Amino acid sequence: MAELSQNTSPNLSGLPVALGDIHAAADTIRGAVVETPCSYSRTLSNICGCDIWLKFENLQFTSSFKERGALNRLTALTPEERARGVIAMSAGNHAQGVAYHAKRLGIPATIVMPVGTPMVKVENTKHHGAEVVVTGATLEEAAAYARSHGEARGMIFVHPYDDPLVIAGQGTVGLEMLKAVPELDTLVVPIGGGGLISGISIAAKSIKPTVRILGVEAWLYPSMYNAIHDGNLPARGDTLAEGIAVKSPGKITTEIVRRLVDDIALVNEAELERAVATLISIEKTVVEGAGAAGLAALMSDTSRFAGQKVGLVLSGGNIDTRLIASVLTRELAREGRLTQLSLDIPDRPGQLAAVASLLAEAGANIIEVSHQRTFSDLPAKATLLQLVIETRDSAHLDEVMAKLGASGLSARCT
Repeated sequence: MAELSQNTSPNLSGLPVALGDIHAAADTIRGAVVETPCSYSRTLSNICGCDIWLKFENLQFTSSFKERGALNRLTALTPEERARGVIAMSAGNHAQGVAYHAKRLGIPATIVMPVGTPMVKVENTKHHGAEVVVTGATLEEAAAYARSHGEARGMIFVHPYDDPLVIAGQGTVGLEMLKAVPELDTLVVPIGGGGLISGISIAAKSIKPTVRILGVEAWLYPSMYNAIHDGNLPARGDTLAEGIAVKSPGKITTEIVRRLVDDIALVNEAELERAVATLISIEKTVVEGAGAAGLAALMSDTSRFAGQKVGLVLSGGNIDTRLIASVLTRELAREGRLTQLSLDIPDRPGQLAAVASLLAEAGANIIEVSHQRTFSDLPAKATLLQLVIETRDSAHLDEVMAKLGASGLSARCT
């Protein structure tokens, strides 16, 4: 990635959202939305070689910044519009924000969610009192259904990002970050449809024109990157960051990003997984894939941020516990702390005990054991022994493998 540009004279004229709109949104949502901490991370700062502050939007009641824009939009409805009810499409976080605050305000709400939305987000949306319709293979298909369904019933469509009131609401995150840490040089913000980074960019560049804004998308869904760079990278597949898996960014947000965002980074799935695991292990905070995208970008290219004061937005924390378990165990495997071994051994008494003894002497812990006598190419008097072992790190794993090899055992990582 190239170095961040420094646009010291951002063009803020003529945009559909101004700093005054964001201050008005802050007044509107005050008391109903949490002013989340923006805290310094000593450990991450030491690891990455820059000063890092984390904006914990995963600590909102619905575990996402989306509450801000949703509430600002709902509050602007007339009494007649409130009576008609609202409809929204969402991969989860906007859904919960709309559902929760609609219930608080006595507004009927219907949420359309694409097939494949994490179950935790579907169930939480239902618990907030909304009617949930799961349909459409993509967010765009869900949006088309929501619009047609809403128009047929006279409902108000609440867009998750391409709405000035929603953008203004999300911009309050930027106000709070620069209020808490005025010396921030760079803000790193996840991009899905672009509502969050648009609002933050307007707020931040209005208050401090020299601040730099870096957007982050998943490699599998580089929609805003394509729009800004006239690219044609494909957008497809299952990503850990489903909250920013958007094929088509907003028209309003694209123009704002084009004018105010300094650059967009793309992160792969392994980098997203590593960031989620790092935040759990170091900060003891649960963040979904989209929420960890900023840290993924930083950790993938620390030299880009050397010596800077960086603010990262942890945009959401809605992730299935099963997925957390998978991410953590996969990261242990990458670090060489959890490894599957395959060994060809004679099928006679005492062989398993001998292997276990060698591993114990090397300081490795056996997690799982299985024998395969039938489905292998080994001779009938041999068996395939498969083990999952725990080691301290990759160097320790190398020591274990060397000890097994020195004992005449042919062990391989699988």
